[in-house]
Order: sequence, then C-alpha cells, then structure tokens
Amino acid sequence: MRRTLCSIWAALAVAVGLSAAPAVARAETPEVIASVAVTRDGERWTVDYDLALGRPAFAFVVSALSREGRRPWRPGRWTVTTPGVEIARIGNYDVLKSTDGRDLPRRIRILMRPLGGDLEAEYAPSLVFTDGAVALFSEQFDLIPLEAAEAARGLPTDLNGVELPGGLTQVTWRDRAGPVLFRGERQVSVTATDAETYVLFGRADLTQGKAIATVVDPNLPVWLRDELEGFTPQVMDYYAAHVGPRRGERPTVMVSWSGPTDNRSSMAGSVLPNLIVIDFEGEGILDASPEVLARARWFLGHEAAHFWLGSQGLRYEVARDAWITEGGADLMAVRALSAMDPAYDAREELQREVDDCIDLTTGKSMVTAGERGELRTNYACGAVFWLVMEAVAEKDVFGVLADLIADNPDGVLTRQEWLDHLDLVSNDMSLSYDLDRLLDHGAADPAILIGSLFRRAGVDFQMVAGQPELN
Repeated sequence: MRRTLCSIWAALAVAVGLSAAPAVARAETPEVIASVAVTRDGERWTVDYDLALGRPAFAFVVSALSREGRRPWRPGRWTVTTPGVEIARIGNYDVLKSTDGRDLPRRIRILMRPLGGDLEAEYAPSLVFTDGAVALFSEQFDLIPLEAAEAARGLPTDLNGVELPGGLTQVTWRDRAGPVLFRGERQVSVTATDAETYVLFGRADLTQGKAIATVVDPNLPVWLRDELEGFTPQVMDYYAAHVGPRRGERPTVMVSWSGPTDNRSSMAGSVLPNLIVIDFEGEGILDASPEVLARARWFLGHEAAHFWLGSQGLRYEVARDAWITEGGADLMAVRALSAMDPAYDAREELQREVDDCIDLTTGKSMVTAGERGELRTNYACGAVFWLVMEAVAEKDVFGVLADLIADNPDGVLTRQEWLDHLDLVSNDMSLSYDLDRLLDHGAADPAILIGSLFRRAGVDFQMVAGQPELN
C-alpha cells in the first residue's frame, strides 16, 4: 500500500510517525473484502457496508486525528445504526467492531454527516460548500480486516510500502438528486476501488479553463477566485519551464469556503493525482491586502509544486520523510514568487522557516514530530535542508529537483538518496551527518548546528545573538 500525502494548512505542516508492524487478517481473503454504497438522499447520507469476510473487526485506513483538538473525527460524523456494531478508537485507528467480539454482521448501515475540517497528515474526509455541495474523499471508506479488534494496536501509523493482507474496498457513490462529479465527469453513479480522489455531490459547476479546471464555492471571495484561475496556471507554467513538464492530464482545482470566521485566516489544501483540493476560511482573507495576497500566492505555489515534488512527481518513500516534499515545495513556491513578483519578500518567508526549524528541533527529533502533533516541522526543516542543498549544488531548487528526477526514474526519492546527492554535490559528508542528527535526534542547540551547516554550505547568513539570520 502506498499513500503519499501532500498537504498544507496555512503555516502548518504535515508529518506522521511509524510504529510496530501490523497484526492483521490472513491473506486467504478475496480480492474485494467489502462493497460500500455511499448515498445522498436530500439531507440524509447513508453508508452501507456489505462485508465479504467474516471478521470481528475492521480498521479504517483513514483514521488520522482532526487537526484542531487532535481528536478522532468519526464520532461526530458517523453513527452506526446496525445493532451490535460500533466504531471505537484502538491505537492509532478507528475500528468498526462487534460489541461482543463475534464476527460482524455482513451488512452494516452508517448514517453520515459530512462536515468541514482538516486532519493531521491525511486528506480531509469532506469539503462542504456553502451552496450545499459536498466533496467526499474516496479512501475514507477503505477497510483493513482484523482477526481481533485489539490487533489494531499493532498497525503501523504509516502504511506507505506496507503490504497488508486483505483486499480492496469497492465503493459506489450516488446522489438521488442527480449525477456526481468523478474525475472531471458527471456520472449517474460511480463504482471504484483505490480511486484516490474526491467525489462531488451537488450542483457546483466545473469551469473548464485552458490550463486547469475549477470547481469553486460560489461564496468564495472574488479576489481569491481570480487568483485561483489566474495565478495557479502561471506558477505551474513557471515550474514546467524550470523543472520540466508535469505528468498527468489537465488538473482540477476544487475549492470550498468555510466562511468569514472571526479571528481566523485559514488556507488548507492537499494534492492528489490531477487534483488540488482547498478550503479557505476566516475574516482575515476576505480582502486582498498585500500580505494576504502574498500568502495566498505562496500557498497556491506550494500546492501546485506537488505536481512535480510529491503526488505525481518525485515522491517520498515513507511518511517520516515528508520533509523532502513539503520543504521542497515551500522553497519552490518562494523561488517562483521571487521571480514572478519583484516586491515579494523571500527573505522573510525563509527566515520564518529557519526560526521554526530551530524551535521544533530543540531536543526533539524530526522523525517523531508527527507523534507529537508538531506538523510544522517537515515544512520548516525541510526548507532549511533544501537551502543547504541549493548552496552546495550551486543551483536553485528547480535545477536540483530536475537532477533528482532524472536520477530516480522510479519516481521515489528516499531519505538516503537525498542525502547521497548532498554528499555528491558537496563533497562534504559532514553535512549529511549533521542533517541525520537533526532528523533522528534533534539538537540541544539547533541554532548553532544550522548556523554551522549554513557556513559550510555557503548559505548567505550571519549569526545574530546566537541565531542564524539570512541576508
């Protein structure tokens, strides 16, 4: 199983940890272990499972905690109506289980209430539009069979590269009010496995542009709509010119608006093959001040960068290496905006990355940041690492990325491969040694360590009151 998550929440980051090997059902199971019918009938949403296996429990693949509050999200959205069946949190997973430990009924009904809101290190289960349209993440219904509910405690948090016995979950989506939108096409109903997309219910319009297609909440502030439809194709053209053509077909950008919430400025997004999904929220982004405009463009630049670094481009091997894609996408956005807008303050953004990396690695490792809920770490420290790589390679991030893509035709860039490339272009293995230390252990004083890295790599900076300040 491979799941590469490319996602960002305003200035927050995405990271997950890795735990023990899974304890799951045996491999004698059929290819399709469950069929699911997801149906919208007016305000009523039902999720009907038809299980092909006799098991006492199944873990849900999408079980990350909500970003706000770090709580399981299903209790407030899913209600099991079948007697003797419940959803419980066991270890790091939501588990569909029988209350008596016996095999589950083969047919189970769940009432669902789609809500907005982001998850840690996972795609949001639903995007809710102000006109009543709803987009559902396809993989939230996928199951992992268990021999016992408690076996969920042995499932690794990161499922990248893990071959889980079991099989596929086949999902059918239908809306009694009309066709659903699936991969850019309206269909009466859709049945798929491993779709890795969002399925849109409702009448939201798909606008076909030359470079991208958009599905935009009708109440999204007009300036944001204009930036989506104007700036996103421009920044993608910039990446293509400096890295090479992106893979895949013309992408769709799907944008919801959670309203002008007081004292809030939120830009939440993630990328799937040929699809960017975004949710904007807060009074702070109602108007396009210069600061908000720069932040929105940086955000769109980061998400678009994942078509080259992450998602359909060069991706990480395991989720604890998300610093490769997230830090790289941050730096790609900064470099692109600097070239496209002379008034953009790249130094301010990059200094924020340095400062945050120092704060988040003081006595703490990067690889365990997800377990602590410190999801910013991969972005900030990843950008710092890429700054070091740029300096020693004497190329910008785009040139380095083009070389790495050429050197890794399988589309996977491991931590060791990234560090090996750093050794190659720097001829100084002490750099990768210190980066290894930050990754695995953190540092008692990361400011001194990062300053030393910058000095040896040739990054333009100075030490001010014991802190590295970029020039």
